[in-house]
Amino acid sequence: MVINLNGQHSLISNWVAELRDVEVQTDRMRFRRNLERIGEVIAYEISKDMDWVEKEVPTPLGTSMCKVLKEQPVLATILRAGLPLHQGLLNYFDKADNAFISAYRKHHRDGSFEINIEYVSCPDLEDRILIISDPMLATGASLVKTIQFLKAEGKPREIHVVSAIACTVGIEFVRREEPAIKVWCGAIDDELTAKGFIVPGLGDAGDLAFGAKVQS
Repeated sequence: MVINLNGQHSLISNWVAELRDVEVQTDRMRFRRNLERIGEVIAYEISKDMDWVEKEVPTPLGTSMCKVLKEQPVLATILRAGLPLHQGLLNYFDKADNAFISAYRKHHRDGSFEINIEYVSCPDLEDRILIISDPMLATGASLVKTIQFLKAEGKPREIHVVSAIACTVGIEFVRREEPAIKVWCGAIDDELTAKGFIVPGLGDAGDLAFGAKVQS
């Protein structure tokens, strides 16, 4: 299932517009905060589908029967670009366990690339709800490889993927490889360049959030 919140949620549409805008992109703090806010809103939307239990809560004047989350999810992100989006999810699922993965494109001189994963830190995922944040779902290759690595730590009951902008090609690839996942995104673009960048997209989310890096 794919949930595209563009046009359905005016705030997310506004934040996506700012993420894309080359004039606004020069403000790194604003760029990171817009990703964070998208994560917060999608966390709220995901929570609507999660199970709740009733809990008796003491107050200064008595007790109240309140509904609380039955369980906390595991929040995972792909370093480094995913950190602001991850923080938005963590702001709302503030008791969640967390996982971090270093997945990156290793480029070759002929223009091709492969996905390298060098670091994974993860709790047990068996029968848990897993939410993976990756701001740009482009080819889907790094996301699929990340999911495969995470499954080695246990089989999640549900997997949600959260992106600011996703590409149709990447969504189709991910759903072929992992048909049970649910993809949440702020916008969907149809075009992908030969080098695997989303068009019109917004550029390199990691560079815009944290500064340019030396290309590997």
